[in-house]
Amino acid sequence: MALTGRTALLAALGSLPIGIWEPSWTGILAVNTPLALACACDFALAAPVRRLRLTRSGDTSVRLGDPADVTLTVTNPSRRPLRAHLRDAWPPSAWRPGTEHAASRHRVTIPPGERRRVTTRLLPTRRGDRHADRVTVRSYGPLGLFTRQGTHAVPWTVRVLPPFHSRKHLPSKLARLRELDGRTSVLSRGEGTEFDSLREYVPGDDTRSIDWRATARQSAVAVRTWRPERDRHILLVLDTGRTSAGRVGDAPRLDASMDAALLLGALASRAGDRVDLLAYDRRTRALVQGRTAHQVLPALVNAMAPLEPELVETDARGLTAPALHTAPRRSLIVLLTSLEAAPVEEGLLPVLSRLTKRHTVIVASVADPAIEAMAASRGSVESVYDAASAAQAKAERRRTADKLTRHGVTVVDATPSELAPALADAYLSLKAAGRL
Repeated sequence: MALTGRTALLAALGSLPIGIWEPSWTGILAVNTPLALACACDFALAAPVRRLRLTRSGDTSVRLGDPADVTLTVTNPSRRPLRAHLRDAWPPSAWRPGTEHAASRHRVTIPPGERRRVTTRLLPTRRGDRHADRVTVRSYGPLGLFTRQGTHAVPWTVRVLPPFHSRKHLPSKLARLRELDGRTSVLSRGEGTEFDSLREYVPGDDTRSIDWRATARQSAVAVRTWRPERDRHILLVLDTGRTSAGRVGDAPRLDASMDAALLLGALASRAGDRVDLLAYDRRTRALVQGRTAHQVLPALVNAMAPLEPELVETDARGLTAPALHTAPRRSLIVLLTSLEAAPVEEGLLPVLSRLTKRHTVIVASVADPAIEAMAASRGSVESVYDAASAAQAKAERRRTADKLTRHGVTVVDATPSELAPALADAYLSLKAAGRL
């Protein structure tokens, strides 16, 4: 890399006897007037930095784990060619470790009056909005002895969306939904289902499904077939309080809850149900309402992207008011929260009857897979104590779940990788039973 400024000049004079150049800069310039003139000309011929025009284009959103390309267009309006090194600065979380230096630095050469494009590839490591910082440009003269340097603010935001790992489970859940919906040979019946059609009786059919009036008009026994009701209302409630900040593996519990909510939202919208979202701790953090089936999933992903856990205790009493306002008629309320004894017993249980009186309620919680590993560990004194602690923690969670079940709540407690499909199965079971 070319040396610049005073360092370059001293390096060029380094071969001279010390006594010639050590006393003062006056002596240096007197002896090396041609070099000084070369440096001055080099500085004068470097293209000005402040007059550059910079604009951005490219990706505005990306799913976590995928790359995003942001293009920077640099226009050189001066009469001098621009030879420059450019640094496009972003927050550290916009890069994977070790990739920032190579991805953010560019070398450009732009003739007078022309423009060039450089592309910065981001590899975000966290959800949320990533805002571009400053663009630093260092313009070199023809000899590379002196430079002009300046910074430009070129705003741009890339929203990093949740990864939606549980998408892989959607085809199998949709196949099960088609069975419930009567589009295959498997037909279901329940007190809350809708009449679909008549068919001939076969041994094994529920005799309560026989339509005697239709049977009287024909020679064969006719039975009614049923399909799950459509246009039900599903309210997904994300607890963004203190307990959602606990890390399970490499991510907070909130991320696993989001993944489960996305799978259920995608499944319910395909089933013809209306899906809303409420994120709450002590105030409403996000609200999605009134979206069509095609708009639901993008709206949910976009609303969840900037959410972060808040280190405050969730106000369960405050949560019920917006939940009931968002779900004024009978609905399925899915509360994604913790099964810790204290928050449930002191916060949720006292207000639970206000929700269960009118609505069907599911409480879904993220279990720590490390507890399962500890419960199975043996072989040393320490591992036995770990297993005892894990067994106690699991027993406490079961007691908390039992208390919720006695209030008519369906409880789903599973590890991050299993929570999303387990919650989807609970939804399908309620639909098959006609409880929605």
